[in-house]
Amino acid sequence: MWRTFRPDALRVWKDSETVRRLKRYRSIIDQEKWSKYLLSKDIEFSGDLSGETDDLWSSHAKLSSEHSEYMASVDGKKDHKRDPVSSTSFLDLKTELATRILQDCHFCERRCGADRTKDEKGWCKLGSESRVSSAFLHTGEEAPLVPSGTIFFASCCFGCVFCQNDDISTNPNSGRVISTKELALLAEALFRDGALNINYVGGDPIPNTHTIVGSMKHQTSNVTQLWNSNLYCSMETMRILGDLFDVWLPDFKYGNDDCGLRLSGVKDYFSVVSRNHLFAYTYGEVIIRHLVMPNHIECCTIPILEWVSENMPNCLVNIMGQYRPEHRVRREKDRYSDIARGVTRSEMQQAFDKADELGVFYRTVS
Repeated sequence: MWRTFRPDALRVWKDSETVRRLKRYRSIIDQEKWSKYLLSKDIEFSGDLSGETDDLWSSHAKLSSEHSEYMASVDGKKDHKRDPVSSTSFLDLKTELATRILQDCHFCERRCGADRTKDEKGWCKLGSESRVSSAFLHTGEEAPLVPSGTIFFASCCFGCVFCQNDDISTNPNSGRVISTKELALLAEALFRDGALNINYVGGDPIPNTHTIVGSMKHQTSNVTQLWNSNLYCSMETMRILGDLFDVWLPDFKYGNDDCGLRLSGVKDYFSVVSRNHLFAYTYGEVIIRHLVMPNHIECCTIPILEWVSENMPNCLVNIMGQYRPEHRVRREKDRYSDIARGVTRSEMQQAFDKADELGVFYRTVS
């Protein structure tokens, strides 16, 4: 059915530049390469999971380097993929570190410090449990991702005044509680139904990192793992994710810190998110989403496109024109008058013209 509604999802793979920029992802789809999370199960952690956190992070750094070398060797056909270790694996170490973060929560850069293992609520209003609001084969994502096995988690670490998913992002009780094993079964079912990737979104997946990483122990399919997020992750979270996720689908909303603080309630937006974009670009293939907003071409769109062209020349960028005044903006139009309307054709054309001028690759995903 999706082939009828989204013929571009087939056509996009005839574009040589798209294939080049998503080469490893395409190879996983074709079962020619292994998804990174499966490779993490093949690497042994010989230490003690009950050890000091600093020691665990030291071991993690060494095993991350080993994982990169192993993946390069397997990808290059110099080595065969090994069987998963029967003892403690690199993935088990990551799961333990995610639990440690949950005890003094700093999955996101708000670093609220709640002990969510004791059901203290973080800024995201979540305790230790994760909730899935919905999960389905999504045919509305970027063409190379369709059909996408999309899993929507409740809650978020942002407070965007224009949120279009506020029924999920602002409601920590949306959906049903899900365990790591149940999440794995859900991911496996989506893959069997034809998903090209497992797409963790929300709300935002960041507050649910522990559940997502924990579920990978129970997943077995060679399927692309995709992180679809505002990317306001702590550096510790990024290190855990880096060796597990093949494709990144991050938002890049604002070209400065002031807009991030006023419209999403987060500090140091640009420095944090640009840092994490560079990390993702180093560790995997990236499709950036930039939502063009009215009256924010000069302060946000152009600086972002300039930064991307200089720092991430081989990524893809979805320049999105779907902005509409929702959530608080709809109720408080005077307060947010700059974004209290839709984006105009002229503004979108400015964005496209700038992308063309800079050589940003966007047409097959926008």
